[in-house]
Amino acid sequence: MATLRYVNGMEHTPTWLINSFIYLSAAVIAVPLCRMLGLGAIIGYLGAGIAIGPWGLGLVTNVEDILHFAEFGVVLMLFLVGLELEPRRLWSLRRAIFGWGSAQMAACTALIFVACYALGAWIPGTFGGWKTPLVAALGLALSSTAIALQVMGERNMLGTSSGQACFSILLFQDVAAIPILALLPLLGSAALADAAAADTAAPWLQVIKIVAIIGGIVLGGRLLLRPLFRWIAGSRTPEIFTAASLLLVVGISALMQVVGLSMALGAFLAGVLLAESEYRRELETDIEPFKGLLLGLFFIAVGMSIDFGVLWRSPGLMALLVLGFLVSKALVIYWLARMIGLPYQDRAVFTLLLAQGGEFAFVVFQAAAGARVFPAETASLLIGAVAVSMLLSPLLLVMIDKLLLPRYANCGVPVLEEITEQQEAPVVIAGFGRYGQIVARLMLAQGVPCTVLDHDAEMIEAARSFGYRVFYGDASRLDLLRTAGAAKAKVLVVAVDDKTQSLAIVDLARQHFPQLQLVARARDVTHWHELRDRGVMLVQRELFESSLRSARSVLEVLGHSAPEAAQTVRRFREHNLQLFEKMHPHYKDRNKLIAVVKQGRAQLEEQMAQERNQRALHAQAESQQGPSA
Repeated sequence: MATLRYVNGMEHTPTWLINSFIYLSAAVIAVPLCRMLGLGAIIGYLGAGIAIGPWGLGLVTNVEDILHFAEFGVVLMLFLVGLELEPRRLWSLRRAIFGWGSAQMAACTALIFVACYALGAWIPGTFGGWKTPLVAALGLALSSTAIALQVMGERNMLGTSSGQACFSILLFQDVAAIPILALLPLLGSAALADAAAADTAAPWLQVIKIVAIIGGIVLGGRLLLRPLFRWIAGSRTPEIFTAASLLLVVGISALMQVVGLSMALGAFLAGVLLAESEYRRELETDIEPFKGLLLGLFFIAVGMSIDFGVLWRSPGLMALLVLGFLVSKALVIYWLARMIGLPYQDRAVFTLLLAQGGEFAFVVFQAAAGARVFPAETASLLIGAVAVSMLLSPLLLVMIDKLLLPRYANCGVPVLEEITEQQEAPVVIAGFGRYGQIVARLMLAQGVPCTVLDHDAEMIEAARSFGYRVFYGDASRLDLLRTAGAAKAKVLVVAVDDKTQSLAIVDLARQHFPQLQLVARARDVTHWHELRDRGVMLVQRELFESSLRSARSVLEVLGHSAPEAAQTVRRFREHNLQLFEKMHPHYKDRNKLIAVVKQGRAQLEEQMAQERNQRALHAQAESQQGPSA
């Protein structure tokens, strides 16, 4: 029977309902607030957990139960990652998984062990002997799969070399967690070791069980899962397909748990086996919402699990422990990033994502305390250090984005000399992105000489490899624009991506090269108005024409004839251009602008309705004349 509480006069309210209200309220308030401050969603979830946890408002106390339940979010995430990795692709990562993964675990464990052993000698009573430093090093060497994959997903890093290397190391850590847990009873007290030995009198039997379970998952995935999902999909009941998807993940996770393997590892293996299935996309769609909610709940539970009591009692020791293992891991992982050959811009993020503590360390330290490898106080200290590192890593990531990455944005990028030779061409193009390239190619096809400027060194290297004559330089600089031949040119095409730079180039050209006819690209409506304010009349919105062509295709697919669809699109184009001219004098007055837009939209709808009626009457008249003829 559910526990009942009295809240604001409400009787007979189930605990799960109250707790759900608390979790959802905390997340809805904290996450948008942190995103607004530029701190990211993970910090929002962690902050929400701290606020409602035992050391905050004390609204929730059963932290361990929530943490165990929320760990299923990590399981679902690994399943979805597995769906993106076909077996052939996973096999191609075997060297990275066992090579770089084993190097990270071995080097981080060794360095942290030495640091903890030295700390135990320096501060007696902290990490005495060699067992406690060893288990501490093994647990702290693990990284947070949940945070790392979440961050890489947000940054679209999973498909990059850095993302693949990070994922390979994380996957090896999931595998390494199995022997780590098996080692703990052997390091515990003699009585527990004897009990463990009695329970596992036949270790070969345990190995057989593990091999059988993994073999069953592989064989079942190959032979049974596709026909099973085909049969379920044939019932045309979407909610049952969703239930079957969750049942698959829950069932495989339970099997892995029975034989002492990682649930996340089992879910990942199941995802890989279904990566080539025709139901992959539907599985992703069904499971994604559950994964997102449970991951959010997991981060909230991590925030609640931070034991601030240990931190208050030993703030210096906690700070030393967190700083020590973060720095130790960072040194090893940055060295690995260099050995792997990752891009300079990715190394800092790669290092931080793997340097933080991991959620599986909670399990390792709790199991170590249960096996009496070290006392519960030491376990609380280590768990607190891991949780604090998980709280700090998103904050450090924000600092890296704002302070470090801008300085190293051009590291490893080829250094080119700016344009120095005086050019003479009737057309100067500023920006050689996807927009400027099309303009330049058409001019060159017509035999019209062009001088092209761009400040992206990688783009210029790529363009030169295709035979284009592109110069390195910032067109917003007067000296480079003059060297490019702007004083004698007839047309300047402003095709840069950045709106601020685009307007700066226009201002410069208007002031110093009045003979130039400006042709500009507008990224959006506001940019269009700002260009018109500067007297630029030949302005094209970059997506306008392509969007109209797509709209025409949609009309034809819906049954409109090609001439009819073309006329409708042409009418809309003319109306839109006229509407922009009417909007321009009022674009800084929001109320007036909205009124003009609404009036224009009503006129367009009325005009098109009349044209549809006329076409319908014309078609009816032709059908009536047909039989009589």
